[in-house]
Amino acid sequence: MSTLHVPALGTHPAGGFLPSRAETRDRLSNAAFDLLVIGGGILGISTAWHASQSGLRVALVDAGDFAGATSSASSKLLHGGLRYLQTGAVKLVAENHFERRAVSRQVAPHLANPLTFYLPVYKGGPHGAAKLGAGVFAYSALSAFGDGVGHVISPDKARRAVPELRTDDLKAVAVYGDDQMNDARMALMTVRAAVESGAVVLNHARVTGLRFTGGRVTGADLEDRVDGTEFGVDARLVLNATGPWVDHLRKMENPDAAPSIRLSKGAHLVLKRTAPWRAALATPIDKYRITFALPWEDMLLLGTTDEEYEGDPADLSVDEKDIRQILDEAAFSVRDQQLDRDLITYAFAGLRVLPGGPGDTSKAKRETVVTEGRGGMLSVAGGKWTTFRHIGRTVLNKLAALPGHPLGQGMEPVSRLPKKPPLPGIASPRAVAHRLLVDGAGQGPAMASDTARHLATHYGSLSFDIARLANERPELAERIHPDAPEIWAQVVYARDHEWAETADDVLRRRTTLTIRGLATDEIRAGVEDVLGKRPA
Repeated sequence: MSTLHVPALGTHPAGGFLPSRAETRDRLSNAAFDLLVIGGGILGISTAWHASQSGLRVALVDAGDFAGATSSASSKLLHGGLRYLQTGAVKLVAENHFERRAVSRQVAPHLANPLTFYLPVYKGGPHGAAKLGAGVFAYSALSAFGDGVGHVISPDKARRAVPELRTDDLKAVAVYGDDQMNDARMALMTVRAAVESGAVVLNHARVTGLRFTGGRVTGADLEDRVDGTEFGVDARLVLNATGPWVDHLRKMENPDAAPSIRLSKGAHLVLKRTAPWRAALATPIDKYRITFALPWEDMLLLGTTDEEYEGDPADLSVDEKDIRQILDEAAFSVRDQQLDRDLITYAFAGLRVLPGGPGDTSKAKRETVVTEGRGGMLSVAGGKWTTFRHIGRTVLNKLAALPGHPLGQGMEPVSRLPKKPPLPGIASPRAVAHRLLVDGAGQGPAMASDTARHLATHYGSLSFDIARLANERPELAERIHPDAPEIWAQVVYARDHEWAETADDVLRRRTTLTIRGLATDEIRAGVEDVLGKRPA
């Protein structure tokens, strides 16, 4: 592929384009906000979404990209948490299932898809077939059997769905259902929902200091990391939702602040698949831990690790120890030919934020930690991707109940907000893909079926905006890489409608080129060329 030169779109109608960074900075600097959310991971994004729905004037900033750290480094699951049944957390599993079903069926059916899970039972393994069979039945019951009835099947039947399943000493396979997503895309659509509700957002904007009025935190000073411009935001209340960096910001408020969290590293590997996978594997490693082998984005996702991390969150990386552990644990249930290191296309790691205290991180509760500093800044961290809507509502309830009601009496109570508001682009992915194939044939270059499916399951009905770009300019209908479904129109769309500022924003989070191992220097240069031609 030769580097694509895309002319600037300044001659196109301006309607629908994002405001420029300068315009956004002006709005942030000159408006009076009720709430400033610092941190653009899913927790901060969800809070900003719910707060703006409630009528608050909300600003959201992040030092990197939206979902640029842990929120795009998860296991990509929306799940009830099967392992929590072992600790008797029945109510928690039921609540997780409720949120999972809400997201996958009403809020974002275009971004989530059902996935069948196999729990292999091996001779000498930590759990027997009867125990796991009862466990998956109870698990499906807590989901009101909405994904079928958990049951047990034979090794032969399981092998037909997962040819790479290791069958040596395999006694039985327990079956249950959960859901899967592309976490970066889900987060981005939630940002879009927050903006549609009135929030003002800016990524790549680093906090350099907090603003104080009478000893209270009333805003932040920031630096635009794209061009170095310094600016500030004033707000009646500041929410610290910086995830692994939550204690760093608390130290800005109070240098004597004691640590409130600890961190656990979760690493994953992405591999090319050697055969079709029609189900995922969830293999017990010991009494508490499970390792996953998940078909995802036409690839195979393996992981995860769970070890305490004490370094700088910015220095997080996947090392040889992580790779060896993931492959060794996967080998319990996956055949060797699928675990060849030459098949690895990408490795990534995220940091789970856990409540401070002693104990094994693998046994720690994935609960949300909320603290208030001496300057009145609220800090919130932790939780699970599956319950991101619930966490946003919970934080908003805490904001509404603060002594003195700093956010005012006019905000709409959480109980009166829409229960399951959909994310932008909601539509049936199958219907969208069909329309892309049918309409594209008459209006422009024929769209490949894998591209149509990819657009439908990552953008929903917003896919038609991308298809229009490709129809208007045939060069944008070309694949970015011949081995991936993405087209160049997605890069233009990411630039003009999805806050993409860097090549990594596009290649790692708005498309799947990086995780497929296809983000070559040439493609990176082409993306940077497109990003440099932002409309006037």
